[in-house]
Amino acid sequence: MVRVTNGYTRHRRHKKFRKLAKWFRLGRKNVYKQIRLALIKQGINAYEWRKLKKRDFRKLWIERLNAAVRERWSKYSVFMGKMNEKDIRLNRKVLSNIALAFPKVFDKIYEEVMS
Repeated sequence: MVRVTNGYTRHRRHKKFRKLAKWFRLGRKNVYKQIRLALIKQGINAYEWRKLKKRDFRKLWIERLNAAVRERWSKYSVFMGKMNEKDIRLNRKVLSNIALAFPKVFDKIYEEVMS
């Protein structure tokens, strides 16, 4: 009886995973078991960091706004509170970009909010 080793089928199946692990280091790019574990961990980390990235950007926008508002002798919390009172609906991302790129426009927004 001929011994069947499934060489071709296994090679094709492993090839997909090796392609995904191309840039890993040491055995994590050569050894199939380690490749599988590394790819699972990579997927978990990618999922977690997609969530954390949103938090980090919001923190960045708040820090930028705080810096821009403090240059005008006020506080971020007061500024955002008055924005809500006056029902001005600009989100933090847009406000921080305006404060960075167009300071004169931000001055006008600030005066409108604080008046």
